[in-house]
Amino acid sequence: MELYSKIIGEGRPLIILHGFLGMGDNWKTLGRKFSQNGFQVHLVDQRNHGRSFHHTDFSYEVMANDLQQYASDNSLQQFALLGHSMGGKTAMLFATNYPQMIDKLVVADIGPKFYPQHHDHILEGLKGLIENEDALKSRQAADHYLSHYLKEIGIRMFLLKNLYWKEAGKLGLRVNLEVLMKNISEIGKALSTTKSFEGDTLFLKGERSNYILPEDEDGLYQAFSKAKIKVIKRAGHWLHAENPVDFYQEVINFL
Repeated sequence: MELYSKIIGEGRPLIILHGFLGMGDNWKTLGRKFSQNGFQVHLVDQRNHGRSFHHTDFSYEVMANDLQQYASDNSLQQFALLGHSMGGKTAMLFATNYPQMIDKLVVADIGPKFYPQHHDHILEGLKGLIENEDALKSRQAADHYLSHYLKEIGIRMFLLKNLYWKEAGKLGLRVNLEVLMKNISEIGKALSTTKSFEGDTLFLKGERSNYILPEDEDGLYQAFSKAKIKVIKRAGHWLHAENPVDFYQEVINFL
């Protein structure tokens, strides 16, 4: 079972892992920018997301193993790894499991700690959407339906990227919603406190986000001894989309 990816450019390999309910395509614009600076960028869809395979097993451990298999399939012995949110947790676990494969690690707005479940309204909205035939007749109708669950247009636009034409006149969702809902508790799970990574690591947090708090910093330094923590101004949890200029600059300077 191979992960789907879009590979842009030539040079030093950089793998980017999206967040929950996202896909590699969300990173296309930034991916192109990195590719123009000497990187071969791999925009990977994690299992049960985007165009990658669907499977009943879903955890950070299996996603880290998927990435190891992807690296092997693509003859990537060492690479830079960037992960956002859920992808950041996969990236942290991968780095602690396979430290020799990581050149540099970038983690965007997530820590290794436990996070309470907070995606319920989004999942309920998506579940209702795929059960509503009228809402699946056009992207506009789907957006109108989701607006009853989500007022933030930016988050709706992000979620609606999952839509594709399943057949003439009927949209479908790329994410494996059934498995993701069943395994939603996996998303917030803490990573093991016994594992650590001693390579170069950059944590980026959104100025308006509460995912990485001041009291979390000691834990980050314990698990990632060379960690640097930088704040992206005028941004929340979706820091790469809300302030892509500063986000790009911090990452490229570090890499």
